[in-house]
Amino acid sequence: MPSLTHSPASSPKLSTSFEPGRTPVAPAALPTADEAVAHTLLNCLLREVSGPERQSVVTDGRLLLRLPRRGVLLRVALRRTSLLGAHRFTGPVSERREGGWAEMDWRRLAECTHDELWLRTGVRNEEFLEQIASSHSAITTALTAVRADTAVHADRAPEDRLSAYLASEQSLLFGHRFHPTPKARTGDPRAWSAYAPEAGAAFPLRHLAVRSHLIAEEYTDPAAVAPLDRQREDVPDGYRLLPAHPWQYETLGEHPALRAALAAGDILDLGPGGQPFAATASVRTLYDGETFLKFSLNVRITNCVRKNSSYELSGAVALTRALAPALADLAERFPGSAVLREPAYRSLALPGPDGTPDRALLEGFGVIVREGLPRRLAPGTTPLLAAAVADEYPTGAAHISRLLAGADERRALDWWSAYLGLLLPPVLAAYFDHGLVLEPHLQNVVIGVDGDGMPVQVLFRDLEGAKLVPEHHADTLAALPPEVAGPMTYDAQRGWDRVVYCLLVNHAAELLAALADLHPRAEAALWGRMRDTLRAYADRSGCPPRLAALLAGVPLPAKANLLTRWERKADRAAGYVRLPSPLAEGILRDTTGSTR
Repeated sequence: MPSLTHSPASSPKLSTSFEPGRTPVAPAALPTADEAVAHTLLNCLLREVSGPERQSVVTDGRLLLRLPRRGVLLRVALRRTSLLGAHRFTGPVSERREGGWAEMDWRRLAECTHDELWLRTGVRNEEFLEQIASSHSAITTALTAVRADTAVHADRAPEDRLSAYLASEQSLLFGHRFHPTPKARTGDPRAWSAYAPEAGAAFPLRHLAVRSHLIAEEYTDPAAVAPLDRQREDVPDGYRLLPAHPWQYETLGEHPALRAALAAGDILDLGPGGQPFAATASVRTLYDGETFLKFSLNVRITNCVRKNSSYELSGAVALTRALAPALADLAERFPGSAVLREPAYRSLALPGPDGTPDRALLEGFGVIVREGLPRRLAPGTTPLLAAAVADEYPTGAAHISRLLAGADERRALDWWSAYLGLLLPPVLAAYFDHGLVLEPHLQNVVIGVDGDGMPVQVLFRDLEGAKLVPEHHADTLAALPPEVAGPMTYDAQRGWDRVVYCLLVNHAAELLAALADLHPRAEAALWGRMRDTLRAYADRSGCPPRLAALLAGVPLPAKANLLTRWERKADRAAGYVRLPSPLAEGILRDTTGSTR
């Protein structure tokens, strides 16, 4: 048996020569739910456990991976190897037993992963297997749903830009491929499918009329709450409208203080109504074509209970206000990019036993107003969720294989260069020039494409993930309550790790992988274009030391989703593993004979 030593550089070299005119290969067929769950667990084990411990090797078209404490040797066939070590798998996973190899199902792989992590960390997690099963159930439900924008009809492009955008938001059947439970949600899938993006959910909001003195809200401008007030016109005098996610209303409907307020007439249940809102990829953020509303859901989705904490409600408005000069500067310097602001929130402020607003209701009914696409989208462009474009599988019409249908390598590389020029510079400038840590992972970026499918704009969203580097924003942070200011910051190094992970590892490398699936011989050229874009920015900006190190090929930080979920840490406390970087000029030359 070969020695299990993992290193992308020591894997069999890819054939990566660039030959203009080469036609793309066909995208991979969709996996079963069993395969999707098994492959995702392998991705996590390879990246966070067996790879760093040098317990894996690529040989004869397969990955061999050992769980050393559990004493299990695994094997899976490869569709394609990756310079980053983010290989593509195909077919079932097998384990070595006496007498040869035997297929193992996803349940046994989950149990072996559970045991390995327990033996490695000394920490127990009784939820882990249940959450993997929940993710499997959600994927099964999504794959069996018959919808016009699932893979069953993925070649049927929506007829208008809004439909195309919503279809992209609702096309993510498998979720994050480096997260052990990417589709886990508490509750019965039959209950939550009415609100799930994978089911194409769109529904009216539940509307509450609340006496004005029982409303909590903040805004940058009074007009910012107009998207909430315009939902209905039949609100009695002395009351304010509070839209609620119907799933959350069902969850909190029996809260004693809420029931008492309803009985006393301090809150009027106006029922469902108004324009339907569609579920986006985050589940709790809904969109009606004009405005995004980010609701609280007392539901665990992947890592966290998706509730708008009180500091997040205030923090969204505070960041929108504080970042106005920085965002205006970035928009002027990088006109192909924009950030969607979050200028208001509204919630319920029913007094609790101590006289202060009941926290469960304040946070549970908190809704954040986010600018809609029409406010920032360039005219004539079609918005598409980046995660849908970069998906491993062609689950919707936004997938890169659809945008570049039939395109040769040259056009794919031109598309890639255009996209990198839009994506990378504004995020780097936000960090280096303004001390602003954006979180541009695939689910937080919308790509605007023209009529030919070429990228012409990127929109960044979700200020929950945006953080400030304290030394750049001392006055702003000092003016905020400590409970709001504290979660709003990262120190410079942690902020840089977050930027590099979200921008390069989670986002750019995954979209690069989707392009490399279509043009396997161009993978090193795709990395070369990324390096060129980073180098061009460095040349213009004086090449800050952290960027110089990145270009020299220092290891790339990858968020440790498996270990974070196992240890039940908050996302903010997530650690990183380090991946060998394909960006180093020498690596690209060794692979291709040139750096281009």
